[in-house]
Amino acid sequence: MLVAVITTQSAATVNNQTNDNNTEQLELTNQWDKVFPQSDRVYHTKVTFINRYGITLAADMYIPKNAEGKLAAIAVSGPFGAVKEQVSGLYAQTMAERGFITLAFDPSYTGESGGKPRYVASPDINTEDFSAAVDFLTTLHNVDIERIGIIGICGWGGLAINAAAMDTRIKASVASTLYDMSRVIANGYSDSMDADARYELRVQLNTQRTIDARSGTYALAGGVVNPMPDDAPWFMKEYHNYYKTMRGYHERSLNSNNGWHLTSSLFFINMPQLSYAGEIRNALLVVHGEKAHSRYLGEDAFKMLRGDNKELIIIPGASHVDLYDRTDIIPFDKLESFFEMYLK
Repeated sequence: MLVAVITTQSAATVNNQTNDNNTEQLELTNQWDKVFPQSDRVYHTKVTFINRYGITLAADMYIPKNAEGKLAAIAVSGPFGAVKEQVSGLYAQTMAERGFITLAFDPSYTGESGGKPRYVASPDINTEDFSAAVDFLTTLHNVDIERIGIIGICGWGGLAINAAAMDTRIKASVASTLYDMSRVIANGYSDSMDADARYELRVQLNTQRTIDARSGTYALAGGVVNPMPDDAPWFMKEYHNYYKTMRGYHERSLNSNNGWHLTSSLFFINMPQLSYAGEIRNALLVVHGEKAHSRYLGEDAFKMLRGDNKELIIIPGASHVDLYDRTDIIPFDKLESFFEMYLK
């Protein structure tokens, strides 16, 4: 293992499950409503596909112009609570400019994807979302099914590792500015929560379930706090600077608005995502910022990995949110060379 420091072309909706009567009809915008500018070097189209839980997912597919033959493909998602019009779309479009077919998708229950009730997070369903994206890519005539990778950003970095441990079709994975959501929810930041505190959290969340059941509604946790208190931790101010400003705000983003179901946290407490990280045989790259408050999560996840095809890169001076959209800092050259090496 290595450690280093270092205009929509088509609005048509493609659905690979058109013969399935259970397909949920989604309302997909035909407008370019991303928080990043559109590239003139790739074709863009909206697509839908179904996961094994029967949820119809919406995605943006990016295809390099002048591409010929079967290409390597990459499915992208994250951050946790974001939508494809934000970070994952930027990563996907950029990697398509570099020669890959890419798919940035909205997770189940969020964004333009289907699933009810809305705004639910689940470690098992969201891991399946990655595999369902791989399913979809294998159906495309211009994708080499032996050359499929994934990119997970923030909380989806942990989910990407979980997917890589489960799905051997994923030949190479990148976890960028990784969060292990199971660990953070169960243990608190920097593992500050003990068993008693965790028990009290369970009591609070299950009390909320009772309230929800009686009211027939689901309480939301709230997105990024707005306005941000002056004494808030610096990393929360970073989130605010992305999700609550023109830099990254999007009307469908949970983080930009009212957040997840409050009780979704329960699903992660008892389900550690990285249990089988040490059994991943295919290539995996962990990318983190030197100054990121979450850096310990990426470094500890990397310690679980085995094999000489695993690599950790720490970006000097970068914070957690810098790796969302700072194209001068995100190591796209490294991502390109990594996927070229392992999706050859």
